[in-house]
Amino acid sequence: MEQENSKTYKIVEVCLLAGKIMLQSGGETYRVEDTMTRIANAFGIYGSHCFVTPTGIIFSIDGVEPTKLVRIVERSTDLKKVTVVNSISRKIASGELELDEAYQRLKAAEKADYKFPIWIQIAAASLASGCFLIMFQGQWKDFIPAMITGGIGYPCLLYFDKLARVRFFAEFLSSFIMGLIAALLIKIGIGTELDKIIIGSVMPLVPGLLITNAVRDLMAGHLVAGLSKGAEAFLTAFAIGAGIAVILSFR
Repeated sequence: MEQENSKTYKIVEVCLLAGKIMLQSGGETYRVEDTMTRIANAFGIYGSHCFVTPTGIIFSIDGVEPTKLVRIVERSTDLKKVTVVNSISRKIASGELELDEAYQRLKAAEKADYKFPIWIQIAAASLASGCFLIMFQGQWKDFIPAMITGGIGYPCLLYFDKLARVRFFAEFLSSFIMGLIAALLIKIGIGTELDKIIIGSVMPLVPGLLITNAVRDLMAGHLVAGLSKGAEAFLTAFAIGAGIAVILSFR
């Protein structure tokens, strides 16, 4: 009996770990709940219940105490981790992985860093800024100014995010710096269209994944998660807009 309870608790730990990794890495709420339920079913637990919000996961099994809660403090975008957990859950469902091996692989995935090096992220943000400018019908002579603005503003976002630990202030300050750089480039005669340069450079800051997940969660019936993610996306957009508005108000 004690051994059976120990195995059940280990299954709960595996389910919670898989859900935690996916939620922290940008996975949708319904995908997290579905993955946790499938893992539990694969190990013979059919009476599982999970409730997922952007800041926490509650998981329980019928007849087993206690219900467990995992707090989600930090969230980022790392879809590679979501893919890895999906792959592990599929192998569990097909019977290829035992309980202990699955737990070890999930722990390894949690510790792994699949993100690109910082310099590649900055280069991609810079190039994307110039491409967004062209997409929004900007002039080709503003392509380089947009790249410069985005290439300086994005590392500022990474720096302020680590410094302040408050995403709102990091986005506000980085967009403020982007607007300031764009205005300076216009003043010294390098750029021509301030609005297009600003729009192109701030696009890498736009919370596209948050907005997408909010809509998908709302459509899937996860109203609490959908509304909270929508509110977070709105605050991010507000912070970006406020930083740019400060610059424009002084022109």
